[in-house]
Amino acid sequence: MRRTGAAGYAEGGKRLLDLALAVPALAVAAPLLAVIAVLVRLSLGPGVLFRQVRPGRYGRPFVLLKFRTMTDDVDAAGRLLPDGERLTRWGRWLRATSLDELPELINVIKGEMSLVGPRPLLMQYLVRYTPEQARRHEVRPGLTGWAQVHGRNALSWEDRFALDVWYVEHLSWGLDVRILARTVGQVLRREGIAHPGQATMEEFRGVEA
Repeated sequence: MRRTGAAGYAEGGKRLLDLALAVPALAVAAPLLAVIAVLVRLSLGPGVLFRQVRPGRYGRPFVLLKFRTMTDDVDAAGRLLPDGERLTRWGRWLRATSLDELPELINVIKGEMSLVGPRPLLMQYLVRYTPEQARRHEVRPGLTGWAQVHGRNALSWEDRFALDVWYVEHLSWGLDVRILARTVGQVLRREGIAHPGQATMEEFRGVEA
């Protein structure tokens, strides 16, 4: 259970911090977003943004916005090829620099996400969580989070969710500022971009009995 002060920050102060940082960040980054959009269009064709329904706070769905990093190539049966085969060289660079996630600032301004919080995963994972793991949805999902600054995609699912729940229980203004500061360094070092041996994070299939 979160402390009274932390609960107050979660309901009001956190949103103010998001707007105070995300609005000017989007304004400053607008020229960069425009350049990336043109390059994505030239390298991947129509459809600059990747849009996908993800669970937000309390599991409520919203449309996540990111720059596209993969092609839509399919096999002979019409099925999408594995992520590693569709992820382009340009897309790998966008992911390595986290520039593909800049459009999520729009999600933050709209109140669907926060700058800091557990990363929004897939809708189908909702029924696979344990009750403890599901607590990660007690707060808005974030562009970065406690798990991201402790290994990002290099973590196992169990460790990642444990860190997400720890964040929910210790939420505070100071912790959010600390995470944002550590995120800058991690992005510059390009750490934890992919799960070991895979282009993207492996699918979460639930806890084995």
